[in-house]
Amino acid sequence: MPFYHKVGDIPRVKHTTFYKKDGKSLYREELFSSKGFSGIYSNKYHHHLPTAVKSVRPVDLHKKVDWPDAPVLYLHFYTDQKQTPGDFIRSRNVFLRNQHCSIATAHVTEDTDEFYRNAYGAEYVFVHHGSGTFLSEFGRIPFEAGDQFIIPRAVTHQFKFDSYDGDNKLFVVDSSTAWEIPNHYRNDYGQMEEHAPYCERDFKTPEYMEPHDEKGEFTVILKAGNRYFEHIVPHHPYDVAGWDGFLYPFAFNIKSFHPKVGRIHLPPPVHLVFKTQHFILCNFNPRPFDWHEDAIPAPYFHSNIDSDEVLYYVEGDFMSRKGVKEGSITLHPGGMPHGPQPGKTEASIGAKGTDEYAIMVDTYQPLIPTTNARDTMDKEYARSWLE
Repeated sequence: MPFYHKVGDIPRVKHTTFYKKDGKSLYREELFSSKGFSGIYSNKYHHHLPTAVKSVRPVDLHKKVDWPDAPVLYLHFYTDQKQTPGDFIRSRNVFLRNQHCSIATAHVTEDTDEFYRNAYGAEYVFVHHGSGTFLSEFGRIPFEAGDQFIIPRAVTHQFKFDSYDGDNKLFVVDSSTAWEIPNHYRNDYGQMEEHAPYCERDFKTPEYMEPHDEKGEFTVILKAGNRYFEHIVPHHPYDVAGWDGFLYPFAFNIKSFHPKVGRIHLPPPVHLVFKTQHFILCNFNPRPFDWHEDAIPAPYFHSNIDSDEVLYYVEGDFMSRKGVKEGSITLHPGGMPHGPQPGKTEASIGAKGTDEYAIMVDTYQPLIPTTNARDTMDKEYARSWLE
């Protein structure tokens, strides 16, 4: 995060005695840090030892979905055709992945009292449908459709939806490295620059939540790469009386992104929102089109030789694609040119704007489709450029 945040009660000086109300028992300080001791960090103050674990066992949460002979080809698949009932952990279905990234959706139909912690990955979670409250040891963040959560590695958390009778859907991108705000959006002091397409006011940060000073048996589902473990801990994970620092979960709504426009077509980097060491993520929002008298608003054909391009279609009229709809994902592999389908370039000439929301992920390593992509794909998509 680009700014300092504080929630609850903390001592004035870190690494010093901090007593509970009884004047005898100490709160347990935990340094939650990145890059060893060289990156951003927060200091949390627990009622109980954060290291206490009563038992651990491996659990099998998701079926294997490897598709070893997946073609290197343009793919389009419909994520709404693959729905697994369950809570925000078990309802996830992975469609694309590589060594550093996995892309999944989850149609959440059930609540759970279990807690979730991704030990090896930092997660981006887009709330496509639904509203509720995100809970973690850092506090609470109310959420609504369009919110994009950045959840640092090892944050214990839950998504609690207001209702499980409707269409709750999440789009999840798991990264082996941290999600960061692009450097060129920030000045030397870390503050967002005036030209950035969003600012600190747009972030939803954790709010104070009364700490749970409870003993018992609480289940934490820990994800470690492709393995899962059930940890039984002897106290409630949300026992933090206070914390401060720069490392914590936050949310940013896609509709708060301010798109940039130009006299001629601007390439996708102007829509950049977050980056990792191995891929980037962009938001496409409604915006006016280019104003050059001969402008072609539709994207030009492009060979992105170093990246695979993924688009998740959220809502609206997708001006460069035929046949896609809400919840569609398209994959355009690196090493193959991609661009508008026949007729879309001509149709864009003279248009004044676009009314679409989409999320783009460009990975620097090739993505491997899973059987979930195979089972929901539009089999004619790769032929859709034939005139």
